Amino acid sequence: LSLDFVLQDQYDIIDKHTQSGLDLVEKYVKFVKERTEIEQNYAKQLRNLSKKYSPKRGSKEEQECRFSNHQAFLDILNEVNDYAGQRELIAENMMINICIELTKYLQELKQERKMHLSEAKKAQQYLEGTYKQLDNSKKRFEREWREAEKAAQYAEKTDQDLNATKADVEKAKQQAHMRTHIAEECKNDYASQLQKYNKEQNQFYFTDMLQDMDERRIKKLAQGYVLFADTERHVMPIIGKCLEGIARAGTNVNERNDSVVLIEQHKSGFERPGDLEFEDYSQGINRASSDSSLGTPKGPLELLGKNKNKTFRLFNKKSKLPSSSLSPFSTTPTPSPANGPPSPKFGRDPLSYCLMEINKTVKPRISSFRTLKRTVSPVDSEGFTHLPPEQRRKRLQQKIDDISKELQKEIDQSEALGKMKDVYEKNPQMGDPASLAPQITQTAQNMERLRGELNKYEVSAIYTEFDDEFEEEELAAPIGQCTALYNFPGSSEGTISMQEGEVLFVVEEDKGDGWTRVRRNNGDEGYIPTSYATITLNK
Repeated sequence: LSLDFVLQDQYDIIDKHTQSGLDLVEKYVKFVKERTEIEQNYAKQLRNLSKKYSPKRGSKEEQECRFSNHQAFLDILNEVNDYAGQRELIAENMMINICIELTKYLQELKQERKMHLSEAKKAQQYLEGTYKQLDNSKKRFEREWREAEKAAQYAEKTDQDLNATKADVEKAKQQAHMRTHIAEECKNDYASQLQKYNKEQNQFYFTDMLQDMDERRIKKLAQGYVLFADTERHVMPIIGKCLEGIARAGTNVNERNDSVVLIEQHKSGFERPGDLEFEDYSQGINRASSDSSLGTPKGPLELLGKNKNKTFRLFNKKSKLPSSSLSPFSTTPTPSPANGPPSPKFGRDPLSYCLMEINKTVKPRISSFRTLKRTVSPVDSEGFTHLPPEQRRKRLQQKIDDISKELQKEIDQSEALGKMKDVYEKNPQMGDPASLAPQITQTAQNMERLRGELNKYEVSAIYTEFDDEFEEEELAAPIGQCTALYNFPGSSEGTISMQEGEVLFVVEEDKGDGWTRVRRNNGDEGYIPTSYATITLNK
């Protein structure tokens, strides 16, 4: 069914309808453009947000990315940045596939509509002219046919008139014949005009050019509606992966591992303090303070007032067994720790005790080495000798790395100045080689100074390693075995815990102070009360 046939005399309605369709296409294009602007602004804001919270290169926040919760947040920022890229892709595809395509098609439709309306107007004018010609030929045919009938009637009347001459009769017949011939020509012309008009009318009213154009417009617009949804649907899998990445970043957080990383980064090397020991002054016992004191652990050398900033370990390893009750499991009465022998730390004269420990456990070369170290190593402020060993190693290594970087910069600058000097010597017009002499001299001095500092800190690092190596004490050969009669907690400094029935090696027998030095199979050494064990010495 054609619009032109149904609305044959209402071209103004067809004009308004097709114009309304073009306006709808233009309105939809504007709608999609505004949608793309929203997507672009949204993507831009997401990128700015990700950039705002991303750590800067070399900043403290970037160093904290070793922790899983910080790294997870960085992964989320990266996923948000990728998500913003997908929103930009949506905007770009909508602009290309919908806005640009429909805008181009809209211009073509406007030109086609204008052409069809112009042709329709011309056809209507031509049809009106043809109809006028048809009407004129019809009226002429009607008029001439009446005249022919009158002429025929007059000729017949003249022929019957007895008074009419033969010449009058012939003249009337000729006139009637002429009128009849003219009427036949008008009839043929009328028939021709009628056929022409009907043809033009059929061509005018039964042509569906505007209808075809409008239906193509509707179909193209419907495709644009579908593309609006498909454009976003195509990137949904990638957006889903971005969201999965954000969720995966949350599941990758390991709070326990973060704590371990923090401890490894900032541990000082000091032993963890233990419980303080009860000092029973009512029994007159002069107990030593626990080795778990919050102060720096004291050793034999500290009793002599030496090495106040260093920890001297009396034994190779510290006892790690948990403390237990002093009361034995057997029914035999046990001596109370309060009434037992005093702590080995204060059981003998401090000076003689320390000298004996040094002679037995420290290699003879250590004293000479430490004397050399004190004369060669840098002062505390430069060699970091006031710090614990592990922190000292870190600080020395950091200092060596910093000086190495500065030295490399000076070397690069020296090479650049040398090349520039060669260029000036070959091309004097470019510059005076003598003008570079002060810079070359200053660079050489800086290199010499940095090499000296680097050598000094490297020597300190070497001595630190040797110091740690020589501080390891030799294990004395056992002189017997002992079996524990009771439980002993070993909470005082220099003592070692033991359980009833435990077999230990005897390293040093009782010197009369009530304490015997023993060792476990794992190397832990310490003193136990002699009365708490049965001792068998090797023969």
